This record gives sequence, structure tokens and C-alpha cells, in this order.
Amino acid sequence: MRKEKLDELHSYLEELKTIKKVPLTVGPTFQPKKQFLSSSFYECHLNCGKIIIRERLLINNKRGDAAVILALTHNDEVFLNVEPRVHTDESVTLALPAGYIEDGEEPMVAAKRELREELGVISENLVLLDAAYPMEGISPAKNYLFLALGSEQTCDQKLDESEIIRPFKCTFDEMLELNTMGYFKSLNSKLTIEKARQYLKRR
Repeated sequence: MRKEKLDELHSYLEELKTIKKVPLTVGPTFQPKKQFLSSSFYECHLNCGKIIIRERLLINNKRGDAAVILALTHNDEVFLNVEPRVHTDESVTLALPAGYIEDGEEPMVAAKRELREELGVISENLVLLDAAYPMEGISPAKNYLFLALGSEQTCDQKLDESEIIRPFKCTFDEMLELNTMGYFKSLNSKLTIEKARQYLKRR
């Protein structure tokens, strides 16, 4: 791993680290714009005759399907995100670009949109590597894992008001090394990296 890239990554991780978390109570001084998570309970009748009670989690009152993208350039470099993940032990993580799929949006269209918004990156050659349920016990959300070949950074980020993302670029092999070193904490990122590695090996 190049020392200058590791130093750059460490500077982003330090910059975006959470130093204080203050619990907020909904009331006159704090009113969220909308509730991000909601849940409901279901009595589920199984074919075997058993009945089980299960909670279902929704994200923005939707399933919460998402696209996860490993963006690879012609020069074998990858675009990664460093962003706050305030409820993790580390409070900030290195991950692949990802985002929620909007109503009526195809997963591949969502992947292209998220790449453009989060990193200013475009790619016209996306490969669907796999799809998986990250929280199958409580959520119908499915994550679509993509490899974006021939990716190029062509414009500035277009982030939501509450999003903070530091773009981090390194070689594919350096990304694999960072994964081995434990810098990636997201199962979505780890799985997508492994699926992409297998795909590229077969080419």
C-alpha cells in the first residue's frame, strides 16, 4: 500500500470521526423532517401449520432496495467513499458507493445515478454481480451489487444536504489490501469486492 494513499485515507477517517453524540427527543425543539425508519408486526401463517410473529422494517416507507457499486477505471483504479457512519464503533468508514433505489427506478439506473451524485463518476458498462438481502429477518430490502467498468470522474459531487463523502481513489490491488487490513466494515462492500474479484479473474 502506498504510504501517501494510506496517509490520505487516515486524514479523511480522522476528519469525519464522530466526537460527540447527543440524543434528541421529538418535541418543540426538534421535529424531524420525516421518519426514516418505520416498522409493523405481522402474524405469519406458515405452510407447515405454525404461526409466527415477525416485525417488518421499512425505510422511507419503502422496501429499502439499494445499489452498491464497485467503480473501476480503465487504469485499474477504483473510486471509494469515506463517510460518517456515526452508529458504528469506528463512527466513520471506508466503503463502496451505494444508495437507495427510488420508486419505479431500475437497479442499474439507480447505480449510475448514485455514482454520479456521490462521486461525479460515470460508467456505461455496468455488470450485475449478485443481489442479496442484508437484513432478511426484518426487512424485504434487497441490495444489487454492481461492477462499473470503464468508470470516469467527469463532474463534481451532487450530495444531499446531510451527506458528507470524501472520495478516495486507489488501485484495485490496494483496495484488496485495504480489505485484508480491515478498513472495510460494510458487508455490502466486502461482498461486492469479492464478487468483483471473482468476475475479473474469470475474464
